[in-house]
This record gives sequence, structure tokens and C-alpha cells, in this order.
Amino acid sequence: MDVHEYQAKELLASFGVAVAKGAVAFSPDQAVYAATELGGSFWAVKAQIHAGARGKAGGIKLCRTYNEVRDAAKNMLGKRLVTAQTGPEGKPVQRVYIETADPFDREIYLGYVLDRKAERVRVIASKHGGMDIEEIAEKDPEALIQVVVEPAVGLQQFQAREIAFQLGLNIKQVSAAVKTIMNAYRAFRDCDGTMLEINPLVVTKDDRVLALDAKMSFDDNALFRRRNIADMHDPSQGDPREAQAAEHALNYIGLDGEIGCIVNGAGLAMATMDMIKHAGGSPANFLDVGGGASPERVATAFRLVLSDDNVKVILVNIFAGINRCDWIAEGVVQAAKEVKLAVPLVVRLAGTNVEAGKKILADSGLDLITADSLSEAAQKAVEASRHAKH
Repeated sequence: MDVHEYQAKELLASFGVAVAKGAVAFSPDQAVYAATELGGSFWAVKAQIHAGARGKAGGIKLCRTYNEVRDAAKNMLGKRLVTAQTGPEGKPVQRVYIETADPFDREIYLGYVLDRKAERVRVIASKHGGMDIEEIAEKDPEALIQVVVEPAVGLQQFQAREIAFQLGLNIKQVSAAVKTIMNAYRAFRDCDGTMLEINPLVVTKDDRVLALDAKMSFDDNALFRRRNIADMHDPSQGDPREAQAAEHALNYIGLDGEIGCIVNGAGLAMATMDMIKHAGGSPANFLDVGGGASPERVATAFRLVLSDDNVKVILVNIFAGINRCDWIAEGVVQAAKEVKLAVPLVVRLAGTNVEAGKKILADSGLDLITADSLSEAAQKAVEASRHAKH
């Protein structure tokens, strides 16, 4: 789960990381009020979306007057911001963050990531702040400073000092940087983070170290014990179908193909997508209905898949172990009748109560395409989608 910049900064500040003063606003008038409350004479108005590269896309404006703050907020709110990380559809801007824009001398990159291969937290830093980490790695890989944290003892002070000195900071700045590096690590660890990126981390003229921007992602499986973080979720930043799927305990991820998939089990769902690609087609989604899929959940899955206008055919692939083929068949028939299915439907059933499931399908009166194997089902789905295009 991702959070907005202002939420990430609230969390970091609670762990002792220094951030610039700021306030969130949901309207141009609120933005002006926030600027007056913050004081000063120079502010940054930042669009709040779950994506980076906002500055290059006009999502960050520097303002010297209240009128400029109002205009910047008005131009951002209610729009969709398209950046290099959002894709062409962009992300809706429903709130802006008003922040005091203090002058600074240097920009630094600081990041924490869960390295699944090493099974460790990896700290990454660079003298080149303000750039994407991929850009830094490509242009100057030697500039990347990396430290792997031993989980039994956590990040140590001497490791943080080594990072700070390699960043070329002076003695006074090193002290502030070490505090920031250690506290940011604690925030990452104690909040069950999977990614924390402070880019840029800036050094001010009076030797302070401030997190000028922050992105955080968290482990979905740990949110049950991090209710304060779970409450920060902004459903407007994700696919509404994925939010609807989560409400019904369905695992759904939208893709850009034309064959809608309804499968039980994540592994089988991946194999089904691979087989569709192997047969020359393209999956429209990943959808795992789970092991205890009731007819109602299968019907919900159908509605989710059909909400994608690109879907030309639906492939139902069930290997029933915990589940039962007759339950799935009932759900397929119920869903097809409820939604008045207008696209070809390919069904492959195997496993528990398979004969009963096939009988339910055969007696349903629906125009179904059946298959006995996964490869056969994928091939028939691809053929059906090609006919539907023509």
C-alpha cells in the first residue's frame, strides 16, 4: 500500500526525521489559509498523487504570493496529473500539500528497500538528489552508496556515519544526517515498510538536513497491525475495480489484454495467463477467486471482469481441491444470467465434483465453450477473441 507525501512525512516526523513545515489542503481557499498559517514568503504547492516525477509534469509550483498559491492549487485540484510514472491515464489530484520553501545548498538521495533476494533491508544513498534512482544507476553507478542491514542488530550508527561521510558532508552536517538516516530506518522497520524514498534529502545553508520529499510503501499483509497506516489508504489513487475486488476478498489486477480470466489459485492464474500468451492472446486481468469461492463471489468476479471494455471473451479455469466444481458451475450460470453475458465464455473445470459441475453447465441452456485441459481452454479463448474482433 502506498501513501501520499504528506502522510509519509507525518510518519517520518513522528520518528524524529526533520521535515519542512507543511499542511494539506482540499481547495484553493484552504491552500491560501495553509500558507498564511505556515508563515514566510515562499511556498511550494505540491499535487498529492501516488507517483513520482511530479515536478517535471507541473505537479509542483513555487509561489511567492497568496494569489499564486491560490492559482497553483486551482490548476491542480480536480485534474488528472500525468507523469512518467503514472502512465497516460494519469492520477486524480484531490488534495495539495502546501510547504514552506526554505533555500538549501545541496540535494541528496536516500532510500530504503526490502531486498527480497538478500532477505535484508538495503539502504541506498547518492550525492545526486532530485534524480530518479534508475537514472542515477544508469548515468553514474559509482555514485550509489549501498549498505545491507543485518536484521539481528539493525542499522548501526557507524554504518550511518559511513554513508554520511561518503556523501561528502561536513562534520556538523554529518551529525544531522546520521540522525536522519537512523530515524528513517526506524520508521521503515517499525511501520513494516517495503520502500522508503527521501528524494531529495536537502542540506540547508545553516547545516540542517531536511526531508524535502518522501514516498513510502507498506506490506499489505502487515496492515492488520498498523491500523493508523491502513487508515491512510486513498482508494482514488488505485484501480476502482481492485478496490471493489478487495471488498469481496478477490485478488484482481487489471491488465491491457482482451481475454478476461477467472481462476482459483494465484499459481493457476499465473499459469493461465502464460498459456494465453503462449496461444497468441493477451490476458485482460489477473483474478484469483480463492479456495472457498461461493456462487455469489463468482458472480462478483464476472461483473469485475466485464467492467473492462476491452474484454472480448471470458475464460473460467477452475481446478477444484478445497473448492468444488459444482459451486463454481452454479456461480458461472448465475453470473452469466445476471449480467446478460454478451461475450463468448470458455469454461474448463477439473477436480472435486467435476462431473456434477459439467452437468450443471450442460443443463444451463447457456451458449458455453467447454475444454478439458488448460492448453485447450487457452487456445479456444484466443480463437473466440479473434472472431469477436472481426
